[in-house]
Amino acid sequence: MKNLSLLAAFLGLSFMLPTHGRAEKLDDYLTSFTYQERKDMKIDSVELVELLKEGKAQLIDIRFPEEFAAWHMGFAKNIPLNELPSRLSELDKNKLIVTACPHYDRSSMARLYLITKGYKARYLNDGLLGLAELLRGDTAREFIATPVK
Repeated sequence: MKNLSLLAAFLGLSFMLPTHGRAEKLDDYLTSFTYQERKDMKIDSVELVELLKEGKAQLIDIRFPEEFAAWHMGFAKNIPLNELPSRLSELDKNKLIVTACPHYDRSSMARLYLITKGYKARYLNDGLLGLAELLRGDTAREFIATPVK
């Protein structure tokens, strides 16, 4: 069921793209999709934390504002998925953009959108829940004590 939902989302996204230029880029992306790209589109919490410490990544929490208000990572920027097209200027094109939500359904859609816009992007494959699990106790203390570049 989840795979069917993702397929429907990707197809829906392709219909929302203008027919001049961007649709061709999505077509190019899909026809050149490889096992390596499948691997490269994902990032786990351990790798993300290292890239954040090094100042090489920007974490974008794409959940709705109410979800973000209920609980969030203080070092993530909230840009809800439905606001992403109008808020691209808030993204740092010099960094890897990592999209995140509790699992990975919306973040994978956001990542695909960003790729079609020329951003280097990955989605957090263990989701914000996985990141929260990683950042507990000593790991959280060490991460917070390390200045993010």
